[in-house]
Amino acid sequence: MERHNHTVNEFILMGFTTDPVLQVILFVMFLGVYSVTVIGNTTLIALICNDSSLHTPMYFFIGNLSFLDLWYSSVYTPKILVTCISEDKSISLAGCVAQFLFAAGLCFTECYLLAAMAYDRYVAISNPLLYIQAMSKKLCICLVIYSYSGGFINTIILTSNTFTMEFCGDDIIDDFFCDVPPLLKLACDVKENYQALLLYLMGSNVITPIVLILASYIFIIAAILRIRSTQGRLKAFSTCSSHLISVILYYGSILYIYSRPSSSYSLERDKLVSTFYTVIFPMLNPMIYSLRNKDVKQALKKLFKLTQSEV
Repeated sequence: MERHNHTVNEFILMGFTTDPVLQVILFVMFLGVYSVTVIGNTTLIALICNDSSLHTPMYFFIGNLSFLDLWYSSVYTPKILVTCISEDKSISLAGCVAQFLFAAGLCFTECYLLAAMAYDRYVAISNPLLYIQAMSKKLCICLVIYSYSGGFINTIILTSNTFTMEFCGDDIIDDFFCDVPPLLKLACDVKENYQALLLYLMGSNVITPIVLILASYIFIIAAILRIRSTQGRLKAFSTCSSHLISVILYYGSILYIYSRPSSSYSLERDKLVSTFYTVIFPMLNPMIYSLRNKDVKQALKKLFKLTQSEV
């Protein structure tokens, strides 16, 4: 069937299913996940801001990660909820551009931020006595600013190149959000320079942070092996285990989706993986960084005691 290019005013988001019963079930599920995400990340941010014992570089980065995840989840989930219960599945071109911009920008920013957190863990383990001096407040703020700047500068380039492509067909996006793979399916012709741009952005925003994280953990492992006591080694490893879990879960799903050639994309299968890093992962992060963290648990107990005493 011949495909003709035309001016695009809106797209249709197919979502997960057209079954009305399943749509209601998915609405309840996503609403529950989003509620837990908002409560979990907001609580963690409040604890870090209000408890002086958590005013350290490590928790500064964790607080920023929670803020990022809160924003990140809000780019996707409200639209998913509307798509589940509304007969109107459309998203305007401007809305699609905005969602694409913020989604990719926050995704790249999180990649950089996880790399900064790996460096923070390296400094904390390799030189604990000078940790606070080495990870100064100025340096921490700069690393966060660089993460956002690098993420969104590259995303502006990606967004401008993506939405200047010509689209063919009926403008139906077989996904729950505006993303590169489904948009490439609608493109009349994907030029070589765009494919080269995708490879460059994948390398600079995903692969480079991964290399920095791997390098940090090589030095971390070397520092841990120099610790003589077994208890000391376990304590040192526990300080970076939460971050390591986040890295594996986040980068694992990202690489699965975007590191393969476009010809091998299976949108139905990839929807499930995309759901993990866009919706589920932001909910899991507060649990990862709090359930196994004594400082956060103590700060939470203080907050409960203070609340009960005020009541």
